[in-house]
Amino acid sequence: MNIKVFSKWLIVLAISLPIVSCNQGKGKEKYSSVNETQQSGNSKEIGNTQPNQANEIDQVSDNGERYEIPALREKSGEIILHRRGYTVSYNPKTLIPNWVAWHLSASHTDGPYKRGGIQFHEDDDIPEPRVNTYDYIQSGYDRGHMCPAGDNKWDKEAMEQSFLMTNICPQAHSLNVGSWNSIEQHCRKWANQYGDLYIVCGPILYRQTHKTIGQHKVTVPEAFFKVIMRLGKNPQAVGVIFRNDDSRHEWGDYVNSVDQVERITGYDFFPALPDNIENKIEAKADFDQWPR
Repeated sequence: MNIKVFSKWLIVLAISLPIVSCNQGKGKEKYSSVNETQQSGNSKEIGNTQPNQANEIDQVSDNGERYEIPALREKSGEIILHRRGYTVSYNPKTLIPNWVAWHLSASHTDGPYKRGGIQFHEDDDIPEPRVNTYDYIQSGYDRGHMCPAGDNKWDKEAMEQSFLMTNICPQAHSLNVGSWNSIEQHCRKWANQYGDLYIVCGPILYRQTHKTIGQHKVTVPEAFFKVIMRLGKNPQAVGVIFRNDDSRHEWGDYVNSVDQVERITGYDFFPALPDNIENKIEAKADFDQWPR
């Protein structure tokens, strides 16, 4: 797809996109809504605070902040689930994640734990109804990882938790094995090169009504986003958006600024960054800064 054509599609998408919200359901104490999380005093743990301003615009270090966590949304009904390898904002109305965020370090790009033999499984930490793998059978859609199994080879529990259905969305097969898989592999290469990446990805729902699959009526996204940030000297961020269909295009054609992805999704990414750094790196989509 020509980038100019895709940009026009983005403009139409941004204008028409409704922000999906949902009501908090009942469930066990293993999960928490955004309001419960904030009231518990854990906001610093999940990165909902601002660090001190950096001395220089071109240098910012990993000081323990959870830079990957988007700004939490009060009264949205999102359920925040902290996993070994990622954090997920789960939507009990759509039955898919709003977003999944993780810190990918160079040491996490490989390890002894493989995906072989691990089954997709429902997540007991959320209220019913719970999506299971049978919702996807003969649906025409893959069980698409948001935080990929390949980013969790470093830890047995992390690998197993990547197969929880709260980390999964219905994804077109060609996208899942094509561009989506390609950018996952590139992220591991970049983490090795730069030491650390902060990644957020998830579905985009821009229609008034959405296709569903399975007995539980799992929402099928119209598109997917991913935003990626690196720190250190000359910090950079970039975003990509893919339609959830079987069209085949180079994923480089879908590069966007993080600001553009924020405008389309309604999320505020990397809010723990100093404002001067955040504003600078989110405004541009300089893909030449990400070697391929």
